[in-house]
Amino acid sequence: MSSIVSRVMNAVTAAIALLLLVQVLTLLQLPTRFPTPGFLPSSARSSNKFVPAEDWSRFAYVQYATDEVDLCNSVLIFEALHRLEAMPDRVLIYPSSLLDGEGDSSFESHLLRKARDEYSVKLVPIDDHHNVVWEKDYPKLLAFNQTEYDRVLVLDSDSTVLQSMDELFLGPPSPIAMPRAYWLHPDSTVLTPLLLLAEPSHEFDRITKAATKAGHDEYDINIMEDLYGSNFLALPHRQYALLSSEFRSVTHDAYFGGQREEWDPEKAIDEAKLVHFADWPAPKPWDRIEDDTLDEYQPHCESSPDTGEEGDCRARDIWLWLYGDFTNRRRDICGLRTVSVTKVESS
Repeated sequence: MSSIVSRVMNAVTAAIALLLLVQVLTLLQLPTRFPTPGFLPSSARSSNKFVPAEDWSRFAYVQYATDEVDLCNSVLIFEALHRLEAMPDRVLIYPSSLLDGEGDSSFESHLLRKARDEYSVKLVPIDDHHNVVWEKDYPKLLAFNQTEYDRVLVLDSDSTVLQSMDELFLGPPSPIAMPRAYWLHPDSTVLTPLLLLAEPSHEFDRITKAATKAGHDEYDINIMEDLYGSNFLALPHRQYALLSSEFRSVTHDAYFGGQREEWDPEKAIDEAKLVHFADWPAPKPWDRIEDDTLDEYQPHCESSPDTGEEGDCRARDIWLWLYGDFTNRRRDICGLRTVSVTKVESS
């Protein structure tokens, strides 16, 4: 009798263990819907590896290039996504005049083929002479016409990608999602299209008509607001819309959204997945920054309130790294030279 009871108990124990194993395996295959903290090693940030590969084909990072500068900047973004092992497709929209067949030896055609062959970018040429959205300088809206995808993510090309943003594709549904333009005001509800997460639809004809009627002083954000009203999803700006000028700012109230926090430039850059170059009147990183004017634009080191001596130069060093890194990658990847940002040794 005792042996029967023992066998029954062993069978029950085995069944429970098997059930627990199945539950654990099921949980491991669920996609992570929240980004892993940025201070973890890059290998630990790949939060979506358990999503089946075929699911990622429903999503795409989309860039557009109107000229040589846009094209190189877009290639730099695709190189970063490739290096970070981003999972979704990569799509580049460009005017068909930039690539005149495989025999074209122009600089632009070289970059297009580089994007396709080295970074697995799908090239999407458009007739720029018969496309009202393109002609009226609303190329970002062409992302809404990529209806083979459930979701597309468009990044302003004057940005640098620091971490994969794959998790955005798995967020709650919304026709459009953008970060807040936090630099306008701590309580600003204005959104910025420097990062645009969109759900392409077959309503592109409606977008084209809206672009046709738009005045010369209207921007793509105005058209999206007219079409979709308040049906937007706001994304956190610290991760997805950090301005490079934040490292030059004296105060950071807007960045903190009115909350009481202590500014830590290293924490800010660790959290950021995208940094947008916006340091007016400082030049963009692809323009020449002469050494004798660099001191005027770079952040100042913070002085000790007790001694008056410069002590904390982290913001300056991060800002210089952002510009120097962009300059070096532009040279190494695109073959385009700019004046290198002078390296300043930490104090």
